[in-house]
Amino acid sequence: MIPFSPPRIDDKICEEVVAALKSGWITTGPRTKLFEKKITDYCGNKATLCLNSATAGLEIILRWYGVKAGDEVILPAYTYSATANVIIHCGATPVFVDVNEIDFNISIAAIEKAITSRTKVIMPVDFAGLPCDYDAINNLVTKHQNLFRAEGVEQNLLNRILVLSDSAHSFGATYKNKRAGSLTDVSVFSFHAVKNLTTAEGGAIALNLPEPFNNEEVYKYLCIKTLHGQNKDALAKTQRGNWKYDIIEAGYKCNMTDLSAAIGLIELERYDNDTLIKRRKIVESYNAILKSDNRFELPVLIESERESCYHLYPLRIKNISEAQRDQIMQLIFEADVSVNVHFIPVPCMTYYKKLGYSINDYPVTYANFSREITLPIFYDLTSEQISTICNALTSAVNKVC
Repeated sequence: MIPFSPPRIDDKICEEVVAALKSGWITTGPRTKLFEKKITDYCGNKATLCLNSATAGLEIILRWYGVKAGDEVILPAYTYSATANVIIHCGATPVFVDVNEIDFNISIAAIEKAITSRTKVIMPVDFAGLPCDYDAINNLVTKHQNLFRAEGVEQNLLNRILVLSDSAHSFGATYKNKRAGSLTDVSVFSFHAVKNLTTAEGGAIALNLPEPFNNEEVYKYLCIKTLHGQNKDALAKTQRGNWKYDIIEAGYKCNMTDLSAAIGLIELERYDNDTLIKRRKIVESYNAILKSDNRFELPVLIESERESCYHLYPLRIKNISEAQRDQIMQLIFEADVSVNVHFIPVPCMTYYKKLGYSINDYPVTYANFSREITLPIFYDLTSEQISTICNALTSAVNKVC
């Protein structure tokens, strides 16, 4: 069976994890702090906090910004459930909007129509690793600043809607010669096992807040907030006589461990000169094989001002129904090839349907989802396997259509 997206675990990663184990630091320690600094240097943002998941990062920022019951957060209907779930956790209302037909990313026109005086945050999602149009989104929050009703210190300092990018897919992607993480107020990366850069489980908050915010001070506060509200972490308490600590709020527990950071450091070291090169070549191979079949709608992963990090290959098949898509996938599975769908839109999920959301309100989202099949991309995928995948796909489409 050709797998969908296994992580790259080789001797270099194993050796670094063993070195972390032998160092005595297996929770948050020097490797995590080094990883944070290297991410900041790589992305060009102002400060970075590593955590145990992107989901934790999104929720922590919503809570830091004071998002609560009665508030609204705008997000695309086409995303994974985590983007919406964190809004629910804060007691706020998810305001789903439709996406662009071409690139799956959030529609700027739909965002603008959805902004109200209760909007506190916009959460764009960089689908498949392709950045959204951040200049347009950043301009929107300035344009509608008069609608914003600030509550609390952070909201009064920013005095506008916060842009919180769900950049779970887009580590290493570029927009107008800048990397994801430095494109708006705050971006959150995922380092889950299936991501381009993995730490097994993990994520990072890339802070890029404008003045008068001090991003280093925000980072220090978030370190406390994400470790029980404790004003010293384990590393700080190892200093001689520095055992005493305080709890300054009822915080959370979502720090990254040095074991995870050990994996991330190796992954980051070879990301641009190895991982991204390999993933780009895989996408080019798919395109070369599939472009001649006019039934296939190839994904947009590079444009003049944007380049994906090639996280996913979301292929669409023209003029098919959702049921036909599912039949095609089943035949591909039967040919010993793993494929996936990204994503089942959140308004299709039972929990959100019970809240009153309907996929019928997001026609472009549904049209894209119903025809989409994600093909495998992973570091060790061979040319022979790519040919096998494309043959299985074409054979399945021939049988169903």
